[in-house]
Amino acid sequence: MAELPIPDLPPARCSGRFTISTLLGMEEGGRGPYTPTEGSSCDSVQPTHLSSSTLCTRTFGYNTVDVVPAYEHYADSKGVGEPRKGRPSLADLHSILKPDPGRLRTPVSDLQQSNGLPEAGPEAGLEEAEGEPGRDSVPEPVRFGWVKGVMIRCMLNIWGVILYLRLPWITAQAGIALTWLIILMSVTVTTITGLSISAISTNGKVKSGGTYFLISRSLGPELGGSIGLIFAFANAVAVAMHTVGFAETVRDLLQEHNSLIVDPTNDIRIIGVITVTVLLGISLAGMEWEAKAQILFFLVILVSFINYLVGTVIPATAEKQAKGFFSYRADIFAQNFVPNWRGPEGSFFGLFSIFFPSATGILAGANISGDLKDPAVAIPKGTLMAIFWTTMSYLVLSATIGACVVRDASGSLNDSVAVGSLGCEGLACSFGWNFTACTQQRSCRYGLSNYYQSMSMVSGFGPLITAGIFGATLSSALACLVSAPKVFQCLCKDQLYPLIGFFGKGYGRNSEPIRGYMLTYVIAVGFILIAELNAIAPIISNFFLCSYALINFSCFHASITNSPGWRPSFRYYSKWAALFGAAVSVVIMFLLTWWAALIAFGIVLFLLGYVLYKKPDVNWGSSMQASSYNMALNYSVGLSEVDEHIKNYRPQCLVLTGPPNFRPALVDFVGTFTKNLSLMLCGNVLIGPQKQKMPESRLMADGHTKWLMKRKIKAFYTDVVAEDLRSGVQMLIQAAGLGKMRPNILVLGYKRDWRTASPQSLEDYVGILHDAFDFKYGVCLMRMKEGLNVSRVLQAHVNPTFEAAEHPENGTGSRAAPGTGRLDPLAPAVDPTTLASEQQASTIFQNKQGKKTIDIYWLFDDGGLTLLIPYLLGRKKRWGKCKIRVFVGGQINRMDEERKAIVSLLSKFRLGFHEVHILPDINQKPRPEHIKRFDDLIAPFRLNDGFKDEATVNEMRQGCPWKISDEEVDKNRAKSLRQVRLNEILLDYSRDAALIAITPPIGRKGRCPSSLYMAWLETLSQDLRPPIILTRGNQENVLTFYCQ
Repeated sequence: MAELPIPDLPPARCSGRFTISTLLGMEEGGRGPYTPTEGSSCDSVQPTHLSSSTLCTRTFGYNTVDVVPAYEHYADSKGVGEPRKGRPSLADLHSILKPDPGRLRTPVSDLQQSNGLPEAGPEAGLEEAEGEPGRDSVPEPVRFGWVKGVMIRCMLNIWGVILYLRLPWITAQAGIALTWLIILMSVTVTTITGLSISAISTNGKVKSGGTYFLISRSLGPELGGSIGLIFAFANAVAVAMHTVGFAETVRDLLQEHNSLIVDPTNDIRIIGVITVTVLLGISLAGMEWEAKAQILFFLVILVSFINYLVGTVIPATAEKQAKGFFSYRADIFAQNFVPNWRGPEGSFFGLFSIFFPSATGILAGANISGDLKDPAVAIPKGTLMAIFWTTMSYLVLSATIGACVVRDASGSLNDSVAVGSLGCEGLACSFGWNFTACTQQRSCRYGLSNYYQSMSMVSGFGPLITAGIFGATLSSALACLVSAPKVFQCLCKDQLYPLIGFFGKGYGRNSEPIRGYMLTYVIAVGFILIAELNAIAPIISNFFLCSYALINFSCFHASITNSPGWRPSFRYYSKWAALFGAAVSVVIMFLLTWWAALIAFGIVLFLLGYVLYKKPDVNWGSSMQASSYNMALNYSVGLSEVDEHIKNYRPQCLVLTGPPNFRPALVDFVGTFTKNLSLMLCGNVLIGPQKQKMPESRLMADGHTKWLMKRKIKAFYTDVVAEDLRSGVQMLIQAAGLGKMRPNILVLGYKRDWRTASPQSLEDYVGILHDAFDFKYGVCLMRMKEGLNVSRVLQAHVNPTFEAAEHPENGTGSRAAPGTGRLDPLAPAVDPTTLASEQQASTIFQNKQGKKTIDIYWLFDDGGLTLLIPYLLGRKKRWGKCKIRVFVGGQINRMDEERKAIVSLLSKFRLGFHEVHILPDINQKPRPEHIKRFDDLIAPFRLNDGFKDEATVNEMRQGCPWKISDEEVDKNRAKSLRQVRLNEILLDYSRDAALIAITPPIGRKGRCPSSLYMAWLETLSQDLRPPIILTRGNQENVLTFYCQ
């Protein structure tokens, strides 16, 4: 705990907010804003200049900067590591407190919130506007509980015309037993989905957006966005479907009374448009009025149910008996208990496909999640209760009507006969009715199998059933009219798709999506004017089933990933039941209409592909992220269990880029051959005190990663803080990577300023190469004529980690101390967002190379790395047309034999290199002017010790180990001249190549001074226009011609 200093002051009584500035008031030599008075203090602490009541409420009477757990510290939380509202940062607790006038004041909970809970409702963590002068109080939005907001809404959406017009007919076809099985099968799917919704909606605070919000925040924007768009569209078209169902019923009533407005088709259009306009008016009046309308519809449907049940116990009149109704009879129940299939739809799955849409509608409550008081309680409770009560109504209705009405009846009062009359067949004969003729001729107009209005006929008062049909259709249309804009509004605000943000604006205290309402209205009217929705209806049903499948899969996926963030308070779900529900939903899609299922899948895949391509900048902590982590972890651990094999060798590169945007050519070169193939790590060494550099490291890491992503480089970024460059690189070499995913090649840029740089930086640079070989790394040096560091162009600070000042005269960047490559610790750090959005520098490795050559000088056998990297580069599209040439050293009298041997070896490696050149003149003496140039190059670094003894020479080199003695010049004369000669050969053969890859010499550690080794590399690669890659493997095979 970071305890505060306790000054000698009288007990204090204070009011107001506690801030860091308060703690520092005594350090600044003055008193804080809290004037000490006598009276009160916390019992458990000594009196301080801090408010005792503040300390009592902020902690538990303990004098500390720390705070007790509170709701507002976790509200509106973002990513891991970001500061929370009201909680002191780690620096506040861990570091020395310093006054900072710009620091934001830290809010403190008052006495009422000292237990860490919100004052009232989930929004209590925000500051209230009341009591603050000049601010108008914002009216409270309308919020619904679980009954009014979810249960009634879901029940109304589940009930529909199928309940009134098709369930009696399904009972006649399938029998009571199989009808119950159809109902229970449908309800099983919806119940599993309801349990999944309950689990997802209780795993954190649910906002507006309903189904889209639940799926997108669970599975991510890719699947969530595609489902959100088609789900909103499906709801908009469903408004038209339910409205047309209502309009058809009204049209039929008008037809019965010969009162058509125009003609049957146009009457549907006129009535439909008028109806949906009225429903739009109810919706625009606000959620409160819409809820009242829904309650009215609910009461109408309940009255129609009661009316039907009362009608079943009223003794049947002769007219009703003629239509097949005989009140409750055991033998009617027994006959209707078994199936009696008729017509083309007379099959179990045919009837299942007809009934299943009447079990849907369970998402109506979740779709208005933003208008619920407590979605985490209301959605599970209301949805499951709605499923239960609607299921009971379906079961009761099928059982009661199956026990009262026979399957076939003529409707003619003349068909009454005496009980037991001869020639009478069928169950009705025992009740005094002879329906034999119409039954045999299949011409009966009434009975369960023939008359869709059986419920109206059975009921006590027929018009009430018609009113129930009106209530069911209009309530479903109204629920969809509200759901579509609410879901679409959330989708618009997330900006996953272009051109839809206009519809996301909210109005009023409930943030009503009025523009979304108008769009839904236009879509609904458009489909109402078609007046024939039989073709589009199956697609809509499949869209809803898609949502069910993804909700169930979301629940399963979140459970199977074992993410610590998956902690739903609703426990009564099973991940395997959710998976079963998802699979069954997909199967039902194809059972309903296979072509509509294919269309639905096609649209989902198209929208999914669009979001995957655009990669929106959102992070919702989805289960897909958790799954990616699990897969990466499992595969990484699995790799550790497998021994390495040459066939599976991959060049895994640790690239010393410094800030990656400073050396884009180096990044592009390595990214080209490692993309989708192997590991690439961009390493940066921050030189300086850890205390000073750690904030910069944290600030810049995210920006560098985003820069790499924007450049489409598949690489990681890592940095370390060290006292000097070499020790930092040693840390990276030893610690970078994970398991078998560890670098095996060190890639770095050529140090162009080695002659003018400080001797110690020269020693560090060559020492890094020695360290890499010591740790069994391969080494790859890259040199370009124009250099690699573009930091001067970017007008940014020069990072001293590598190639700190290629041109010291220009080394006065915005953060560099004048004339040096050192960072100015007082200069501000570059903003990560600015870094990621800066203009990308173009490099040669981003351009197509055409029909140039890639020249490989495989002078020494390093295990094959010199060959492998150009081969991988040549496989890429931009370098695919380049011809690869291989040059090897040889003797003039054995050129043919040596060439055949190398061609044979390369063919066994299957690299496809066919042009091989032998260099017989590699050991010839170079031209005198080039020799002189080399001697001039090393002259400033020579000891000029002459014939002094060894002890004297060692003493001379004590303070300058990079110096070259005369003896070392003589011993390495042949090797030095070979580098001069190789440069001549490179200028002769490869002046116009696209890339040169060459095996560099190795300087023996402790025997070759760093300045001499750098002179060799300088001489070897100077005056060449193409990029030069100096590659040296670790002398272990990276190529093999064996298959095992």
